[in-house]
Amino acid sequence: MAEGQIIKALSGFYYVLSEGKVFQCRGRGVFRKQKVTPLVGDRVVFTATGEAEGYILEICERQNELVRPPVANVEQAILVFSAVSPDFSAKLLDRFLVLVESKNITPVIVISKIDLLDGGMKETIAQYVRDYRRIGYEVIETSTVTKEGLDELMSHLCGRVSVVAGQSGVGKSSLLNALRPDLQLKTGDISTHLGRGKHTTRHVELLAIAGGLVADTPGFSALEFDHIELDELPYYFPEFRAYGEGCKFRGCLHVAEPKCAVREAAEAGDIAPYRYGHYLSFVAEMKERKPRY
Repeated sequence: MAEGQIIKALSGFYYVLSEGKVFQCRGRGVFRKQKVTPLVGDRVVFTATGEAEGYILEICERQNELVRPPVANVEQAILVFSAVSPDFSAKLLDRFLVLVESKNITPVIVISKIDLLDGGMKETIAQYVRDYRRIGYEVIETSTVTKEGLDELMSHLCGRVSVVAGQSGVGKSSLLNALRPDLQLKTGDISTHLGRGKHTTRHVELLAIAGGLVADTPGFSALEFDHIELDELPYYFPEFRAYGEGCKFRGCLHVAEPKCAVREAAEAGDIAPYRYGHYLSFVAEMKERKPRY
């Protein structure tokens, strides 16, 4: 028996990476009985039945799992947002950050295309970088043209399982191509090198890039807060935590409650007002969703 990690699942086979070698494995029938589906990213116990074949016997406990894309044990999310073209969207970034925080995944914010910045926009982006770093987030400014930030990004990928996410057109494929040119990913679709036609099954694969594994997937396709309870939301804004202890009421939602330390901090500028504004809009959105039974 040996241990390994599923790096690809295709047509009923699971490709398990173990000590630098890939084994094409089938899952035991026990998984069907337990209604457990092995996922890309799962750490597994398997037995080899040949030079490069085997059977998966056991799935180790998952650190986390994502539904879309279906991948387990992701350690960090590389959230790619372009400085311009398309314009940087702090609200969309905050939505991604909440989703990533809720899954116990470490976010790394990558701002791409910084070589395209001119005067006024340069300072606007610089302020966002300062704000997010002050919260405690890792922020890397990158350019595939000048190569700025690529070494720093590589150091974050090394030894970790990452998922790359962000809206289309922000340069996700260009970044991965710059880090591993032999991939030759077509810009505009991270997954085209898999030879996917219109009717072929979409699948997730972990690619070896910069000494780590990166999920080859368009990232989170579901950006709703379906799995998050309203009272959990404040915890996914890290800068609220310290101030939240000073609120008059326990379980304060930081919306209209009296003597709310978070609201006071936002009014004083100690919490970025736009972050607080995004939080309020997420609260309103979650209050409007249909109840789950």
